[in-house]
Amino acid sequence: MALKKITNKGGRPKAELNKNQVIQVEALAAYLTCEQIADYFGISSTTFNEIKNRQPEVAVAYKKGRVGTTVDIASSLISKARDGDTTCQIFYLKTRAGWSEKQIIETKDVTPIVPELLPKAMQNYEEFLLEKVKDAE
Repeated sequence: MALKKITNKGGRPKAELNKNQVIQVEALAAYLTCEQIADYFGISSTTFNEIKNRQPEVAVAYKKGRVGTTVDIASSLISKARDGDTTCQIFYLKTRAGWSEKQIIETKDVTPIVPELLPKAMQNYEEFLLEKVKDAE
């Protein structure tokens, strides 16, 4: 695909997408990443991002293409969730409603180890081990 070149005062001419290519960007954005679209046009992803910055219509076309697919998929997900698909319901709740399956485990009668108490605890443990060795003999 030949890109239109913008003339400048020096250096390499800046690439620009024509109207037809902007339409293609919108269609491709539904399925491809920026890097893949850049590959399609035979340019680097950096160049494609620079084009999006210089040509607002390219950025808009890319966003429109991405949003269109997102809406389609979201609609399908919500429809399946409403029809009783438990997996879709859980996915929706986790991603959109902040739902979580984390378990909170509460413990009782647990004494936290305080740094000052650590030497005493180690001494008690050593005494315990010595008693076990004596009992084993």
